[in-house]
Amino acid sequence: MMTSHFEADIRLISKRLGDLLMDRDLVVGTAESCTGGWVAQSITAVPGSSAWFHSGFVTYSNRSKIDQLGVDPVSIDRFGAVSEIVVENMVNGVLGKTTADCAIATSGVAGPGGGTTDKPVGTVWVAVGDKVKGLRTKEFLFAGDREKVRLQSVVESLRLLELFLTYDKP
Repeated sequence: MMTSHFEADIRLISKRLGDLLMDRDLVVGTAESCTGGWVAQSITAVPGSSAWFHSGFVTYSNRSKIDQLGVDPVSIDRFGAVSEIVVENMVNGVLGKTTADCAIATSGVAGPGGGTTDKPVGTVWVAVGDKVKGLRTKEFLFAGDREKVRLQSVVESLRLLELFLTYDKP
Protein backbone atom coordinates (compact mmCIF):
# COMPACT_ATOMS: atom_id res chain seq x y z
CA MET A 1 0.00 0.00 0.00
CA MET A 2 1.37 3.40 -0.96
CA THR A 3 2.13 5.60 2.01
CA SER A 4 0.26 8.88 2.13
CA HIS A 5 3.51 10.89 2.41
CA PHE A 6 4.89 9.54 -0.87
CA GLU A 7 1.48 9.60 -2.52
CA ALA A 8 1.07 13.29 -1.68
CA ASP A 9 4.61 14.06 -2.90
CA ILE A 10 4.00 12.28 -6.18
CA ARG A 11 0.71 14.11 -6.79
CA LEU A 12 2.22 17.50 -5.95
CA ILE A 13 5.38 17.03 -8.02
CA SER A 14 3.44 15.57 -10.96
CA LYS A 15 1.12 18.60 -10.95
CA ARG A 16 4.04 21.05 -10.75
CA LEU A 17 5.88 19.18 -13.50
CA GLY A 18 2.77 19.23 -15.68
CA ASP A 19 2.40 22.98 -15.17
CA LEU A 20 6.08 23.49 -16.03
CA LEU A 21 5.83 21.36 -19.17
CA MET A 22 2.63 23.14 -20.23
CA ASP A 23 4.14 26.60 -19.62
CA ARG A 24 7.16 25.70 -21.75
CA ASP A 25 5.13 23.90 -24.42
CA LEU A 26 7.09 20.69 -23.83
CA VAL A 27 6.11 17.04 -24.00
CA VAL A 28 7.76 14.31 -21.89
CA GLY A 29 8.28 10.62 -22.45
CA THR A 30 9.46 7.95 -20.03
CA ALA A 31 11.58 4.81 -20.09
CA GLU A 32 11.22 2.75 -16.96
CA SER A 33 12.70 -0.40 -15.57
CA CYS A 34 12.51 -0.66 -11.77
CA THR A 35 9.51 1.69 -11.57
CA GLY A 36 7.50 -0.45 -14.00
CA GLY A 37 5.48 2.41 -15.49
CA TRP A 38 4.84 4.18 -12.20
CA VAL A 39 6.45 7.43 -13.41
CA ALA A 40 4.21 7.48 -16.48
CA GLN A 41 1.18 6.62 -14.35
CA SER A 42 2.00 9.45 -11.95
CA ILE A 43 2.30 11.99 -14.76
CA THR A 44 -0.89 10.82 -16.47
CA ALA A 45 -2.84 10.90 -13.20
CA VAL A 46 -2.83 14.71 -13.59
CA PRO A 47 -5.88 15.94 -15.51
CA GLY A 48 -4.92 17.36 -18.90
CA SER A 49 -1.68 15.40 -19.08
CA SER A 50 -2.34 14.38 -22.68
CA ALA A 51 -1.10 17.89 -23.52
CA TRP A 52 2.35 17.20 -22.06
CA PHE A 53 2.84 13.42 -21.98
CA HIS A 54 3.89 11.55 -25.12
CA SER A 55 4.40 7.91 -24.17
CA GLY A 56 6.10 5.56 -21.80
CA PHE A 57 8.27 2.52 -22.34
CA VAL A 58 8.40 -0.14 -19.65
CA THR A 59 11.65 -1.89 -20.50
CA TYR A 60 12.08 -4.23 -17.58
CA SER A 61 14.27 -6.80 -19.30
CA ASN A 62 17.65 -6.11 -20.85
CA ARG A 63 16.33 -7.41 -24.19
CA SER A 64 13.50 -4.86 -24.15
CA LYS A 65 15.94 -2.04 -23.40
CA ILE A 66 17.95 -3.10 -26.45
CA ASP A 67 14.99 -3.78 -28.77
CA GLN A 68 12.68 -0.90 -27.83
CA LEU A 69 15.13 1.86 -26.94
CA GLY A 70 18.32 0.94 -28.77
CA VAL A 71 20.37 0.57 -25.58
CA ASP A 72 23.83 -0.69 -26.47
CA PRO A 73 24.09 -4.34 -25.37
CA VAL A 74 27.83 -3.88 -24.79
CA SER A 75 27.02 -1.20 -22.20
CA ILE A 76 24.64 -3.57 -20.42
CA ASP A 77 27.23 -6.36 -20.47
CA ARG A 78 30.04 -4.12 -19.28
CA PHE A 79 28.28 -1.90 -16.74
CA GLY A 80 24.98 -3.68 -15.99
CA ALA A 81 21.42 -2.53 -16.55
CA VAL A 82 21.60 -0.48 -13.36
CA SER A 83 24.17 2.05 -14.51
CA GLU A 84 24.61 5.62 -15.60
CA ILE A 85 25.33 4.74 -19.23
CA VAL A 86 22.23 2.55 -19.54
CA VAL A 87 19.80 5.18 -18.21
CA GLU A 88 21.46 7.74 -20.49
CA ASN A 89 20.90 5.36 -23.43
CA MET A 90 17.30 4.92 -22.31
CA VAL A 91 16.65 8.69 -22.34
CA ASN A 92 18.29 8.98 -25.74
CA GLY A 93 16.12 6.10 -26.95
CA VAL A 94 12.94 7.90 -25.94
CA LEU A 95 14.13 11.14 -27.54
CA GLY A 96 15.19 9.33 -30.71
CA LYS A 97 12.10 7.16 -31.15
CA THR A 98 9.39 9.67 -30.25
CA THR A 99 8.63 13.35 -30.69
CA ALA A 100 8.95 13.94 -26.93
CA ASP A 101 10.97 17.04 -26.07
CA CYS A 102 12.36 15.59 -22.84
CA ALA A 103 12.50 12.26 -21.07
CA ILE A 104 12.96 10.43 -17.77
CA ALA A 105 14.58 7.00 -17.41
CA THR A 106 14.88 4.75 -14.35
CA SER A 107 16.78 1.54 -13.67
CA GLY A 108 17.48 0.03 -10.29
CA VAL A 109 17.60 -2.83 -7.83
CA ALA A 110 14.29 -2.66 -5.97
CA GLY A 111 14.76 -5.92 -4.09
CA PRO A 112 14.29 -7.89 -2.07
CA GLY A 113 16.88 -9.88 -4.05
CA GLY A 114 19.20 -8.98 -6.86
CA GLY A 115 21.59 -6.76 -4.95
CA THR A 116 25.36 -7.11 -5.11
CA THR A 117 28.25 -5.58 -3.19
CA ASP A 118 28.65 -2.92 -5.88
CA LYS A 119 24.91 -2.42 -6.39
CA PRO A 120 23.02 -3.25 -3.21
CA VAL A 121 19.25 -3.33 -3.04
CA GLY A 122 18.05 0.27 -3.20
CA THR A 123 20.56 1.34 -5.88
CA VAL A 124 18.73 3.31 -8.55
CA TRP A 125 19.99 5.34 -11.49
CA VAL A 126 17.79 8.08 -12.93
CA ALA A 127 18.48 10.09 -16.06
CA VAL A 128 16.61 13.04 -17.46
CA GLY A 129 17.33 14.97 -20.58
CA ASP A 130 16.24 16.92 -23.59
CA LYS A 131 17.47 17.67 -27.07
CA VAL A 132 18.91 21.07 -26.11
CA LYS A 133 20.62 20.79 -22.70
CA GLY A 134 21.57 17.14 -22.94
CA LEU A 135 21.46 14.76 -20.01
CA ARG A 136 21.59 14.78 -16.25
CA THR A 137 21.97 11.59 -14.24
CA LYS A 138 21.88 10.79 -10.57
CA GLU A 139 22.51 7.66 -8.55
CA PHE A 140 20.45 7.01 -5.45
CA LEU A 141 20.68 4.47 -2.64
CA PHE A 142 17.22 4.20 -1.14
CA ALA A 143 16.33 2.42 2.09
CA GLY A 144 13.27 0.32 2.66
CA ASP A 145 11.42 -2.55 1.09
CA ARG A 146 10.69 -2.99 -2.61
CA GLU A 147 7.68 -0.68 -2.62
CA LYS A 148 9.52 2.11 -0.78
CA VAL A 149 12.50 1.87 -3.14
CA ARG A 150 10.17 2.12 -6.12
CA LEU A 151 8.15 4.98 -4.60
CA GLN A 152 11.28 6.97 -3.80
CA SER A 153 12.50 6.32 -7.35
CA VAL A 154 9.30 7.82 -8.77
CA VAL A 155 9.48 10.88 -6.50
CA GLU A 156 13.14 11.56 -7.23
CA SER A 157 12.84 11.02 -10.98
CA LEU A 158 10.00 13.55 -11.20
CA ARG A 159 11.99 16.00 -9.03
CA LEU A 160 15.10 15.56 -11.16
CA LEU A 161 13.23 16.43 -14.36
CA GLU A 162 11.60 19.40 -12.67
CA LEU A 163 15.01 20.70 -11.57
CA PHE A 164 16.52 20.00 -14.98
CA LEU A 165 13.81 21.98 -16.76
CA THR A 166 13.78 24.82 -14.21
CA TYR A 167 17.45 25.66 -14.38
CA ASP A 168 19.37 26.59 -17.52
CA LYS A 169 22.49 24.77 -16.37
CA PRO A 170 21.57 21.51 -14.66
